[in-house]
Amino acid sequence: MRSAILSDVHANLEALEAVLQDADARKIENILFLGDAVGYGPDPNECVEILMKRCKVFLAGNHDWGVLGQTDITYFNEHARTAIGWTKGVLTKKNLKNLKSFLLQKEMEKEDMLLVHSTPKEPEEWHYLLTLWDAEINFHYFSKKYCFIGHTHYPFIIERLPSGELVTYKEKASKGEMERYIMNVGSVGQPRDGDPRASYAIVDDEKLEIVRVPYDVTAVQKKMRKAGLDSLLIERLAAGR
Repeated sequence: MRSAILSDVHANLEALEAVLQDADARKIENILFLGDAVGYGPDPNECVEILMKRCKVFLAGNHDWGVLGQTDITYFNEHARTAIGWTKGVLTKKNLKNLKSFLLQKEMEKEDMLLVHSTPKEPEEWHYLLTLWDAEINFHYFSKKYCFIGHTHYPFIIERLPSGELVTYKEKASKGEMERYIMNVGSVGQPRDGDPRASYAIVDDEKLEIVRVPYDVTAVQKKMRKAGLDSLLIERLAAGR
């Protein structure tokens, strides 16, 4: 079965809808979500409700926990903290309850995969996996063949060979029998790798693949301005930063 794996929607409804339309066109029904439904964007309620409806697994990210008061947001930058405060003011009681039901991580036995928002090592601490050294450490914190993450908003695939050598891929990797993998699926609603298109992953029996999907960035920016959200958050969408 093919799976679509999404992360970091950040209340960007247009990006989420574009990704789901792309997955539907590919006839992918197994949709998994790795966290950060809210934060930054203008449509938190709509995004939470769609994710609850469409996804078979939904995890919590640090922004989700920040809205719930379940993690310390003092380390968030000023713009992120402001967005968290705005989100708290508009989320319905129903969607706050929905967010509380999101898991921190999920092991899928049949698929031989671990799903987690940040890292296998201390997932509740929201570490960033940015380097090969980070990857090497984290390979020792899960036993599955595959680990799928988000959080950094930078998509990549890291393959660990039986020899221990690490190989990186930007867009696609063929599955090996003895190899193991950490894959960052990128961000649906807040890409930061210089490409403003929404990012998600498709996984099938043969390969792991990063897919990019264009969406109406201008429409989201217009909503953000109307909501009074931070101008930096608005402008960065068009640059993918």
